[in-house]
Amino acid sequence: MASGELTSKDYITHHLTNWAVGEGFWTWHVDTLAWSILMGLVFILSFRAVAKKAHAGVPTKWQCAVEMCVEFIDNIVKSTFHGKSPVIAPLALTIFVWVLLMNLLDLVPVDFIPMAAQQVGAAMGHDPHHVYMKIVPTTDLNMTFALALGVFILMIYYNIKIKGIGGFIKELTTQPFNTPWLYWFNFILEVVALLAKPLSLALRLFGNMYAGELIFILIAMTGLWQIAGLHFVWAAFHLLVIPLQAFIFTMLTVVYLSMAHEHHD
Repeated sequence: MASGELTSKDYITHHLTNWAVGEGFWTWHVDTLAWSILMGLVFILSFRAVAKKAHAGVPTKWQCAVEMCVEFIDNIVKSTFHGKSPVIAPLALTIFVWVLLMNLLDLVPVDFIPMAAQQVGAAMGHDPHHVYMKIVPTTDLNMTFALALGVFILMIYYNIKIKGIGGFIKELTTQPFNTPWLYWFNFILEVVALLAKPLSLALRLFGNMYAGELIFILIAMTGLWQIAGLHFVWAAFHLLVIPLQAFIFTMLTVVYLSMAHEHHD
C-alpha cells in the first residue's frame, strides 16, 4: 500500500478522487483538464512533426506508425461514412488518437504520479493526504461526457444543415409510425433514441476505463503485484482494452454523424 497510515478504503478513495477547485456546478477537475490538454498537445505536436519531415524515401518507425494510424482511420471513414464532408476524417483521427493517449495513461503505475504529487504538496506545506492527482482523464465522467457532448452537438448541427430544421423535425415526428395522430409518440421515441447516443458513448468509455483503473488500484493495494506480477498481467490484458475503447468511441462517432447526413423520404 502506498501509505501505511491509510486504510484500504482511504487508499482507494484517495486514488479515485480528482484534484478539484471550486464548488458545486462550477467545480473544475484540474488534473483531468491538465492531462487531457497535455495528451492533446502530444498528439498535435507529434503528428505535426511527422507531417513536416515526411518524405518519399524510407520512412522512420514513427512515420510508419502515424501513416498506419491515418490509413486505418481513413478506411473506417470511407467504409462507414456515406455523406460528403472534409471534416469527418480529421475529426475521427483526432478522437481516436486523443482518446487512445488518454487511455494509455492507465498503464502508469497507480502510485507513481499520485505519490510524486503528494511529495510536492508536502514540500509546499500541504497535508499530503489531501493532495489528489488522478491522471487518467477517461476515468472521469466529466471528460467522457464532454467528448460525447461535442459529438452530440455535431450530430444536431449536421442534421439541421443537411435536412433543414423542417426536415429534422419531420424525421423526429414521422418515424417509425407515419400517422399524424402518433406524431407525438414518434417524437418521444426519437428524442429518447437521440439522447441515448451521446449518453451511451460517455458511459461506455467511462465504465470500462474506470473499472480497469479500479482493478489496478486493488492489485496495488494488496501488494500481490510484487509477488505474482498481477499488475503486469492485468496491464497486458489492458493493452487490448485501451485501443478497443478508443476504436469503439471513434467508430460510433462516425456512424452517428453518417446517420445525421442521411435523408429519409
